[in-house]
Amino acid sequence: MEFLFTLWLGTPAWFWLAFAALVLILTAFDLGVLHKDDREMGIAESLKLSLFYIAIAMAFGGWIWWAKGSAPAIDYYTGYFIEKALSIDNVFVISMIFGFFAIAPKYQYRALLWGILAVIVLRGLMIAGGAALVSQAHWVMYIFAAFLIFTGVKMLFASDEAPDIGNNPVIRWISRHMRVTKAHHGEHFFVRETDAKGVLVWAATPLFLALVVINLADLVFAVDSVPAIFSITTDTFIVYTSNIMAILGLRALYFALAAMVHRFHYLKYALALVLVFIGGKILIADFALGGAKFPPLLSLAVTLALIAGGVVWSLWKTRGDEAA
Repeated sequence: MEFLFTLWLGTPAWFWLAFAALVLILTAFDLGVLHKDDREMGIAESLKLSLFYIAIAMAFGGWIWWAKGSAPAIDYYTGYFIEKALSIDNVFVISMIFGFFAIAPKYQYRALLWGILAVIVLRGLMIAGGAALVSQAHWVMYIFAAFLIFTGVKMLFASDEAPDIGNNPVIRWISRHMRVTKAHHGEHFFVRETDAKGVLVWAATPLFLALVVINLADLVFAVDSVPAIFSITTDTFIVYTSNIMAILGLRALYFALAAMVHRFHYLKYALALVLVFIGGKILIADFALGGAKFPPLLSLAVTLALIAGGVVWSLWKTRGDEAA
């Protein structure tokens, strides 16, 4: 029993075990009950399932409020909303990846599920590395701040040119070093097929390539989101749980957002301002407030106002637009 109360990365072990159990239950429920069979998810079902995941995330934040206090809970909600907003850009890229590889909608959910399971591990490694750096040297936070401000300014002036998925170096490397089928094989990532010599060999399918590129895309997005949440709090438990709770609901929200992602064209400018604000408040706290913590409630209010403003403005400006 003593192990349960042992501090691990500054938080009792039973907190981590409770969160791990919640993630396992949600994943098992999602895969084993809701989507036991491969099928296309409609927009209405996607929105209902998304609301379910958002409600779970909000309730988990309430539990953090009860167990750890109001300040950690506000930091959790701030990180959650930032990651949720950043995931809209991620949805746009994922939809392009599925389109490039011509993945049928009924098999996209399976790829998203395995992709998110990989993200849970990869984000954990990145966050652990970030926590180790921050604990050893506070000046790392200034690097995070500068990077977020630079990224935000870059987003404000970046063009809307779509990424060239076909020229992705990883895809070219896999195509040269691994046998890849030209045909699709349903839900399978690997199949056995006959080579030129009549020998059965294993070959990757386009669904596997799509999964690889999706994970690479998430790593790129994590370069923004992980420093952003560390700029809000250095509590590793809050950093990790807010990230993962936002990501868990991404696969449910994907099908609704993919159908209307063209309506969020102006959201990137709001996200850019959020990144500049989050990076700037580190400098404000250290140099203007004498090292005092920037008010968490104010940080949450500004973040929500910018994101909500970006969503409302996007929906207003793109009313009547049709999907490309």
